[in-house]
Amino acid sequence: MIETGHDFKALVFGAFDDLRTQDLRFIQEADRLLGDVHVMLYSDKAVEQATGKPPKFLLEERRYYLQAIRFVTDISITDQIAPVMNPDLQQKSKEEGRIPLWIITREQANTDLGSFLLENENDFIILPKNKLLGFPMPDPQEKPGSTEKKKVMVSGCFDWVHTGHVRFFEEVSAFGDLYIVVGHDENLRLLKGEGHPLFPQEERLYWVQSIRHVKKAILSTGSGWLDAEPEVRSIKPDIFIVNHDGDRPEKRAFFNSMNIEYKVLERKPKPGLPRRVSTDLRGF
Repeated sequence: MIETGHDFKALVFGAFDDLRTQDLRFIQEADRLLGDVHVMLYSDKAVEQATGKPPKFLLEERRYYLQAIRFVTDISITDQIAPVMNPDLQQKSKEEGRIPLWIITREQANTDLGSFLLENENDFIILPKNKLLGFPMPDPQEKPGSTEKKKVMVSGCFDWVHTGHVRFFEEVSAFGDLYIVVGHDENLRLLKGEGHPLFPQEERLYWVQSIRHVKKAILSTGSGWLDAEPEVRSIKPDIFIVNHDGDRPEKRAFFNSMNIEYKVLERKPKPGLPRRVSTDLRGF
């Protein structure tokens, strides 16, 4: 039980390799519990030590993704697979007058890592499975002066939110408050055929809204390549942005008719990171 009258800091640890919504839910609940999440992220060496094989995604890509999650406050890199704070974090917590608490899952509690916490008398909280169910939408991202910024909109299926998407959201959000229209399941099957989407619309919507560059994610209600049309008419963005591979004549014509600025960006990964495409990650 958490004692009242203290200021706490949530500590979570792990590889966070191949980040999925269950990881986001875990971090979100840690944030809801204490409001300040510090991630102790395994180095590539630690991932291999813990799993017996190299990570699917190298450290810099994993760190970049985690930094974009709105529930994450800070990240430290650790070579140890045991939940041990480094001296810098210990000193910082002391200076802030905050008590660090490890947040772990029930699965982690039943491993040697859970035993390590007990043996070393570390303070920790176990999040039960029922706390991690569903996809509760994070509140829209509010930024100082956001009411004065332009409204920017993008749309897509976002069937596997990877670092390429994160980079796109990061770049697009520089133009104003970012609204993302996520394609609904029926339309994705219409456009891409059976086997799509890989993840249901509620999960994809939650995934997108979890990225800190996004002000608000909403589900499309139209159909075809302009399935976002009803949302465009409702939100009335100042700018609509697509990657070059999403540029289509009918989109250009529609946004010109609406007097909405239409921008086409080149698909470029974060410098130093590999190019990611959702199709290539299916079954990765």
